[in-house]
Amino acid sequence: MPNDTPPNKRILLIKKSLSLSVIDRIIPANDLLRDFVYRRLWISILISSFGAQITLLALPLTAAVLLHATPTQMGLLTFMEIFPYVLLSLPSGVWLDRVRKLPVYISGEIAISLAVASVPIAWWLDILTMPWLYIVGFLIGAVNTTAGTAAQIVLTQIVPRERLIEAHAKNALATSGSEVAGPATAGALIKLLGAPLALFADAILLLTSAAILRKIKIHEIRVVAQDANFWRDLKEGLKFVAHNQILVALAITVGIWQMAYNAALVVQILFATRTLGLSEHAVGLSYVCMGIGTVLASMIGNRVSKHLGPGLCMILGFLLCAIGWGLLAIAPANQLGVIAFGLMLVLFAIGGVFIFINFLALRQAVTPEPLLGRITSTMRWLTLLPAGPGALIGGWLGEHFGLRITLGFSCACAMLLAFFAWHNKTIRGIKSLPQL
Repeated sequence: MPNDTPPNKRILLIKKSLSLSVIDRIIPANDLLRDFVYRRLWISILISSFGAQITLLALPLTAAVLLHATPTQMGLLTFMEIFPYVLLSLPSGVWLDRVRKLPVYISGEIAISLAVASVPIAWWLDILTMPWLYIVGFLIGAVNTTAGTAAQIVLTQIVPRERLIEAHAKNALATSGSEVAGPATAGALIKLLGAPLALFADAILLLTSAAILRKIKIHEIRVVAQDANFWRDLKEGLKFVAHNQILVALAITVGIWQMAYNAALVVQILFATRTLGLSEHAVGLSYVCMGIGTVLASMIGNRVSKHLGPGLCMILGFLLCAIGWGLLAIAPANQLGVIAFGLMLVLFAIGGVFIFINFLALRQAVTPEPLLGRITSTMRWLTLLPAGPGALIGGWLGEHFGLRITLGFSCACAMLLAFFAWHNKTIRGIKSLPQL
């Protein structure tokens, strides 16, 4: 280092050198985390996911325990988070193809932090009601419709397409790390502060994630045709999906899975607190099992996908989710039932990772760069279209026929899905990522 280097700059260079030497020792030479930009994105995902684990437990627990929500009300709360995807996904995709994606992603993190922070404020002012939670759920869904799509596109701007399954597996690992520590932390916060106040922690973590994302620099080339037309561009995205066999097959299978998943999701917390008698803190500790399952699946997901092929790996994911929901549906209301609840979370987590690292990578691999916004939004719209009815069906079944019937319904749907996906040549025949 030259002697005339300014002292402050010299210190920064030394710190950077030490940081790189640590990375050299910990991270393999060909690992994606060696890339500085991807590493910042990965850390942001880790922090944001940790906060999401708090909301995942605190929001439904606030409804179920504090506001004594019925299964139908729980179904409506889940529906309100999903409805914005159906309402806004298609137009937001057209808009995203015309703007820079990273600022949209950052703004979304900030907006959700404000939405979740409104719950403890309303509780402190003694004005918190189920309609308030419905509005918060709708706002979170509306922001995620655009910002979540933008986040997925940002990944394709950072990572080469041939490494997308690896990137999604690493992102799942970041999420799984938060799923291991997050639920226990969330449970402790809920026990210490109460479910509403615990949401403040998520708001702070989301703001931290946004601050990290602001340091990322992406050179994005946007080419918008002079004769661009909103409706014509929207139809172009739908037409592209309709004429691509892989995207059609993915939309149908993942859409049916979303219906089954959201039906089960509606009653999971109710089953844990009312049938198994778990406290809020015990529910948080149980959800650590989901994190363990996600960690395991994230570590082996890329290898399983390469060995079986993306199609068979997804079918295995459908089957594992079905087994988990079926197991809980017949579990006794005692200690064995608590074990079954934890095992269901493990199986669901493994199955979910196997499904989505392949679904996301396949969707992105077959989509040309100029259409990424529209195709991402169109596919999210198609796959989440059955999710809202699934949540409402789950709530209705749970209230009129019992929580176990809802879990049995989800199990049956996922079992049938795995059976038909196995017999679908398009899904089963996908042995590797297709090339454009």
